[in-house]
Amino acid sequence: MELHNLNDIAAFVGSVNAGSFTAAAKQLGLTRSAVGKSIVRLEARLQVRLLNRTTRSLSMTDDGQVLYERCVGVLQDLDEVEDALAFRRSTPSGRLRMSLPVALGRLHILEHVERCLEEWPALSVDISFSDRLVDLIDEGFDLAMRIGPPKEDSGLLTRTVAYQQMITCASPQYLADHAEPETPEDLSEHQCLHFVSGGRLLPWNFRVNGRCVSFTCSGRLQMDSAESLHRSVVAGLGIATLPSYVINEDLRNGKLVQLLAVYAEAAEPIRVIYPSKRHLSPKIRLFIDELVEAWSPCPPWEQRAGAARP
Repeated sequence: MELHNLNDIAAFVGSVNAGSFTAAAKQLGLTRSAVGKSIVRLEARLQVRLLNRTTRSLSMTDDGQVLYERCVGVLQDLDEVEDALAFRRSTPSGRLRMSLPVALGRLHILEHVERCLEEWPALSVDISFSDRLVDLIDEGFDLAMRIGPPKEDSGLLTRTVAYQQMITCASPQYLADHAEPETPEDLSEHQCLHFVSGGRLLPWNFRVNGRCVSFTCSGRLQMDSAESLHRSVVAGLGIATLPSYVINEDLRNGKLVQLLAVYAEAAEPIRVIYPSKRHLSPKIRLFIDELVEAWSPCPPWEQRAGAARP
């Protein structure tokens, strides 16, 4: 097979996956015109129409569907051959695309990424900081970090790398002016600062008499940034429930005080998820292995801090 034939097939599969020539061109590092010419050249060579084109969308013809199903497998096999050869070198190379939770990624994972880039000069990294649940396959990510128990289908692999605890807290300044809550019900008498996701307040969960009880209270301040919420709690604006990886240092140095500890829910796993492949490329495998090693026997926010009350 000539090289341009393979490039034409890659452009065809990429266009179907991306839904447009423009999106495919961006993912493949080509111009929209080059992708379009590849499709035209492939159709001329096969003497069939592969795609129905409109100004807004693409759809496959029956012949296009047959070719797509065969070509996807061919390209995956080629990727695995390339990964297997890279694995022989055991040196991460190429571009690693990952999706990271905003606060966890910025505070604790970015420093690990920076170490990997220094150690592996042939590696490039694209990071998307987002708290939404991305689709690794459709959006082309190599891995993602998620918090909580597994919910993915069997097409994804998962590995737990650490645990985090949701902690209800306030500043000594706030508690000097307000009575400390003794039960979750007491929170209704306080300024509660909630995290917002997808336009809704995320509830705070407590363990009361062996069952989970959720609490929400529409306070004067709510936001979709855990780091900004953390800043407001330290400033004495109210009570919040935040991840241990955000606040443990402030619990240690007395800037924050943990509340309602006896009602706290169990710690949640922090997991890496990645697509299942027969040959996992070195860039994915070694990035995960080194993260696990760096976070053992406990993650950095536990190494540097404790939750002791002053």
